[in-house]
Amino acid sequence: MKSDFSDFVRELKEKCGIVDVIGSYIKLERRGYQYWACCPFHHEKTPSFAVNPQDGYYHCFGCRVSGDVITFVKEYENVDFMQAVQLLAARTGLEVPAYDDRAAEEASLKKKKRDRLSALMRDAARFYLKNLYSGRAEEHVAYLTKRGLAPSTLKKFGIGASLDYNGLPSFLRAQGYTAEECVESGACARTQEGRLIDCEGGRLIVPIINAMDEVIAFGGRVLRPTDHAKYKNTRDTVLFNKKRNLFNINLVKREKRAGPMSEIIMVEGYMDAISLYQVGFRNVVASMGTSLTKEQARLAKRYTDTVLISYDGDFAGQSANLRGLEILGEEGLGVRVVPLPDGLDPDDVVRERGAEGYRACLDAAMPLIDFKLLSVRRKYDLKDPYEKRDFIREALGVVKEAESAAVQEDLLGRISDLSGVSKMSLMRDLENLSSRPQPRPAPEEARPAPKEKKEGGLMRAARFVLAAALLSKPYAASCDLTEMDFSDPEHRTIADYITAGREAGQVRPSGLFDLMDPDGELTEVLNLDYGDNLDGERAEKYFRDCLNMLEIASLNKKLAEESARYAAADESERQECLERITQYTKKLNALKRQSGGNA
Repeated sequence: MKSDFSDFVRELKEKCGIVDVIGSYIKLERRGYQYWACCPFHHEKTPSFAVNPQDGYYHCFGCRVSGDVITFVKEYENVDFMQAVQLLAARTGLEVPAYDDRAAEEASLKKKKRDRLSALMRDAARFYLKNLYSGRAEEHVAYLTKRGLAPSTLKKFGIGASLDYNGLPSFLRAQGYTAEECVESGACARTQEGRLIDCEGGRLIVPIINAMDEVIAFGGRVLRPTDHAKYKNTRDTVLFNKKRNLFNINLVKREKRAGPMSEIIMVEGYMDAISLYQVGFRNVVASMGTSLTKEQARLAKRYTDTVLISYDGDFAGQSANLRGLEILGEEGLGVRVVPLPDGLDPDDVVRERGAEGYRACLDAAMPLIDFKLLSVRRKYDLKDPYEKRDFIREALGVVKEAESAAVQEDLLGRISDLSGVSKMSLMRDLENLSSRPQPRPAPEEARPAPKEKKEGGLMRAARFVLAAALLSKPYAASCDLTEMDFSDPEHRTIADYITAGREAGQVRPSGLFDLMDPDGELTEVLNLDYGDNLDGERAEKYFRDCLNMLEIASLNKKLAEESARYAAADESERQECLERITQYTKKLNALKRQSGGNA
């Protein structure tokens, strides 16, 4: 029953202290009645992430995320609501009940399917691993020996071998998995004739493992020249979506738990990551492709504030990939790009120059804007006067993005050195470029419409009144919210919740996270609970002023409605309208005198 599940969620939140749970992920420091930390969901140097143990919620005053203990686990672990509930239930030893017969059955079936496919992929990984040491994988072993990978590294990453196209399907069917499960997992496929085959047939196998230590996919590498792709990943499945995962994130998570991690090295391919890990760079992940996604950026953000991009030596010329690097910055990560010798990838550098040679490359990592300028430079032949002009025009566009005048001046100096054009002339061109009206960007269909910003004194007044009442400030205890006219429907929801809580004898702000979107007005209301914003005589006076302002606005609205009704009414109804107009006017004038005539 739904009520049983609701009762369970309440019990779960009570048993899982929000400070204990969040403190197991990030370091919290107690200040007064709250705990503080640097926000795990955006980049910051000064802690603005507050955890309120009394009321069971967290709130960041920087990026304004809010939630309860379940919301935190959901966002931090990148799981859905039920998975977050299950993770917390495992901490306390509680058994998760069904919350709706139909929904529970669907959830149960979905979980059983996922668990079944996860078990299948784990068994497939063991099958591949056994193949590598069977004595029949000479070609695979020879390739690994040539790459210089040690036996301990192979075991750490679970490297295996596919010997042919038939072995895996036969093994999985013998373990009791259906043909449909073999295909749905992505491990197998059907030929046009309907025969079941290994999707990675004949390749070297690299298991792809998520942050929860589950095998979710495989990467396969061919061992001899072929017309097929050199590397092949499992297609998107119930378990695996490349856009949402980073290779080696499971081992990075372990490193993070062992101690602080100032940066992550991000390479393109899993063989690069394995090679770097072997020589001591344990903070390495692979994006499994140069086109980075927001989901990958957010996943990296859980473990560090800085990402060092270390793709191959030709990457600087691939300007189409700049958007991926900008996504990292947009998600609050510091981004630096590691310059590698032309034609070499990280694995090549390690094999040719060793760990110290690669460390020298890391030490030369450049800010993203410098990399952008390098990318522009590689596109043009500066000996050609026409191409040189194109270079200057595009390079100035990069300079315009710089965050400070000092950086702009430095970049202009480099452009001057490259082009032979004086720094003064470049500066004038930059000023002209900045003063021109910029064309509006074309709409992006995939971009959600931005939430309309709600501003104005009435909005601020409503938020303050609700914040004081929600957080049980003494001066707000007698405030009756039932008759107040809130223009925002989310404010009405908060007011009704407070009223119901008062009748029950307790108002808990964390309960609102079950009813409302924490990214909406709820976070704006909670944002007022900072320092002494809601405490002291000034706060109490401002609260009264806010109440007056809201009541004045409500009376003005009623007067406008009554005046319109009066204009449309007949003689018999006009007298009643006039009486109400007189009544509202008297109240309005009294409130205006009380507020000093400024409302």
